Amino acid sequence: MKTYEVPLVPGPVSVPVKFREAYMTDFGSSDLEKDFYELLKENQDLLREILKTKNSVTIQSGEAMLVLWGALKSTVCPKDKVLALSNGLFGHGLGEMAESVGAEVRYLEAEDGRFIDKDILQRELDSFRPDVVTAVHCETPSGLLNPIGEVAPMIKESGALFCVDFVASAGGADVRVDEWGIDLGLLGSQKCLSLLPDLSVLTVSDRAWKAAERAGYAGYDAVLPWRDAEKKMEMPCTHNWHANAAMNLSLKSLLEEGLENSFRRHSETASYCRSRITSMGLELYAKEESIASPTVTAVKIPSGWTWPKLDAALREHGMAVGGSYGSLAGKVFRIGHMGSQADMGLVRKGMDILEKVLNE
Repeated sequence: MKTYEVPLVPGPVSVPVKFREAYMTDFGSSDLEKDFYELLKENQDLLREILKTKNSVTIQSGEAMLVLWGALKSTVCPKDKVLALSNGLFGHGLGEMAESVGAEVRYLEAEDGRFIDKDILQRELDSFRPDVVTAVHCETPSGLLNPIGEVAPMIKESGALFCVDFVASAGGADVRVDEWGIDLGLLGSQKCLSLLPDLSVLTVSDRAWKAAERAGYAGYDAVLPWRDAEKKMEMPCTHNWHANAAMNLSLKSLLEEGLENSFRRHSETASYCRSRITSMGLELYAKEESIASPTVTAVKIPSGWTWPKLDAALREHGMAVGGSYGSLAGKVFRIGHMGSQADMGLVRKGMDILEKVLNE
């Protein structure tokens, strides 16, 4: 399907017309025009407000994987110690990225559907003494929202840099970069911001900038060239004016709604989705309600069905959801109620279709 009548994929989400219209303007060169740099600075300020930080904010042209790789390659040196907190594909993947640059990586894996044990985390921090700790706020493939705020003080006390992926949570759940001591915060445009997958955001603390100076990494995804680029009016590469114009509309729309109102909208649609799922006799992947994500719900494939069969049946009704990856491939399907899709009417329609399909 080129378009979805009932879009409930966990990203990229449906992009509202008002954001798409920003791409219809024939903008000039982002390298040359002061107007572009003013727009970029405004977007950075809006992101600081949404992410609750005074840290530097870079906005780069490319999908979110750009900053996942760039953050680690720019701050992790060979033989550095990295502790990867993992209860899903992306948590483990951050560790694998660190390994690829020569770091000594230790994985702290949680039980299925749960977050890591804090006592075990403390022992690992004390014994391993990592230079960097990585974590994922919303682990999209498993539908989990991890309690970053609860472990943040432990990581801060350890002295390690804290790198957190909040690609699928920011805007739909509370993210507190400064309060949680996040040195490198990772965000993409295609989830709760309801934009095309063409911009990636990185928050960078002073400690992270120092780590980047020490690493001295040079590459297309390097962080250091973006330091104060908007003030110098010198970009490391030609930027995407159209995407930044759309982001500006999205960020203003989110703040006009109000962050707390957005969090409530996501929470209410997620709660409704989970209640309908369990009423159908289906099983959620999250073992505890407290870590079930407000932006995506992961559901175990029902008995008698395979993922391809369920996917095909839903598509016959114009509904698109997501499968999963890695160890959960073929075992879990995911309902994306983030950004524009955190809409009660849309989720209700999707749940009606799912129930009808299961009863056919």
